[in-house]
Amino acid sequence: MKLIAGLGNPGKKYDKTKHNTGFMCLDNYMAKNNLSLNQNKFEGLFTKEKIAGKDVILLEPQTYMNESGRSIRQVANFFKIDPSDILIIQDDMDMPIGKIRIRANGKSGGHNGIKSIIRDLGTEKFNRLKIGIRHPENTTVVSWVLTPFNNEQQKLMDAAFSTSEDILTDFISGKDAGYLMNKYN
Repeated sequence: MKLIAGLGNPGKKYDKTKHNTGFMCLDNYMAKNNLSLNQNKFEGLFTKEKIAGKDVILLEPQTYMNESGRSIRQVANFFKIDPSDILIIQDDMDMPIGKIRIRANGKSGGHNGIKSIIRDLGTEKFNRLKIGIRHPENTTVVSWVLTPFNNEQQKLMDAAFSTSEDILTDFISGKDAGYLMNKYN
């Protein structure tokens, strides 16, 4: 079984903000595949689906970004999902807007959602789909991540979300991080 979790903050206040890139990416994938988050449990909204013959859970933790690991740990423990079968979709301020990078493991890079997941899973060995949101210029980090993309930035993000559909499809089909990194990084 695979677990794909998009990171973000719950509530209308945070809709379409840069820090909700993980939610937006997962929402895009679900819209293109006629899926929806139909269950509210494990401190998250999720759906369990059969996609291309594989059991997959799509999750959006509702704990706020800094405690995302609690929800992910609960789902992983309940469904007995190995960390190597988890893919986290996250924003990354150290990359240009819309740039994509796959990682098989590693430190948090200062991302509080990833810090929480590492803490709660007890390992750094889970997959990440990182989507660039760029570091802020002339504003604080908090102000930057909690504002929406402008029209030009949104076009770059839409292209990233389109590529991400292929990445999620490949991950679900069983392609490992090495394959994904070679193909998409």
